[in-house]
Amino acid sequence: MSYRFVPFQALRRQPTIVVDSTANAAALVLAHWRGAPTPLPLRDDTSAGSVLRALHAPATPGLEATVVTANHFDVDGFVGVWSMLHPELALQHEPLLRLTALLGDFRELDWTNPAADHALKLVCWLNAKEKELFYPPFGAPVLRRREDEASVEKFEWFLPRFADVLLDPESGRAAWELEYERVRGAAAIMQSPATQLTRYPEIGLVVIRTPEPLPYYALFGPTAGFDIVLSIYDEQRYELEYKYTTWIDLESRPTLPRLPLQVLAEQLNAREQSPHRWTFDGITDTGPLLRLAGKTLQKAERYADPNQRPIHASAIAPQELEQLVVAFFRQGYAHIQPRRYWSWAEIRAAGG
Repeated sequence: MSYRFVPFQALRRQPTIVVDSTANAAALVLAHWRGAPTPLPLRDDTSAGSVLRALHAPATPGLEATVVTANHFDVDGFVGVWSMLHPELALQHEPLLRLTALLGDFRELDWTNPAADHALKLVCWLNAKEKELFYPPFGAPVLRRREDEASVEKFEWFLPRFADVLLDPESGRAAWELEYERVRGAAAIMQSPATQLTRYPEIGLVVIRTPEPLPYYALFGPTAGFDIVLSIYDEQRYELEYKYTTWIDLESRPTLPRLPLQVLAEQLNAREQSPHRWTFDGITDTGPLLRLAGKTLQKAERYADPNQRPIHASAIAPQELEQLVVAFFRQGYAHIQPRRYWSWAEIRAAGG
């Protein structure tokens, strides 16, 4: 079967496979989005993983459609679309592509994995060329364009070029090297005595103490299996974040539902003596942050690495902050059991 890519708005014109998105008119949905109608045998942690499962199951209803689309461009969605268009090559490199998609979406990288270095180069190449030639993730509104329309140009540029870097990452060194070296340097800090991790598995929280804000690909590397990250930096600078793993329908393990952060923010503001106030994003945001606010961050700034945005100093001591955060989640999750496939309605109800 031979497939071709079409813009998202063209999906109603012919039977279409939708990747990392969802649409009522789709012949087949291959997405990890919460509530997406991905066939149960094809569900996976990443949408690209669902695509690769589908390529192993050619009798899947809907695969007879000959066109593929997505409503946005990101690493996971792109790898999924590319794999549909290049099934033989995709299956030959399945472990690497799975790791690349996972790194792109969850920002987790196991450095003991033999494919880790290659996956990082691929993701850094995609990121660098995307910013050089187009616009950064979540940047379409600044251009007064819709993402499902603006992203078509990205797919059309990357789809015929990705295989070259997949097969020979050195061919893309000029683009990936800067970010790659920055992440490798940050990963060394994460693995050094300067960084300490404290894990609270019963609430899915990991606390990272490290001197300065770091790129996500390094910061979140050791957080696999956890869904909430409290970052504690020198000079009493903090950020709390729900990972993307609780925005999607994670297949590999059960999760706890996100809790609204308003009560925690109120507790922190009652103790805060700095000029700034604790603010938080809603639970349906892809990666909600709780942080001391200066100016309001745009979505593109919140998605960007922590070392690319201002993080203000708090008057609350690190140990007190950690205790407050742990107590909040322990109380909130006291009578909730982890499971798979929470609906947004169930998540809202769990938060009271």
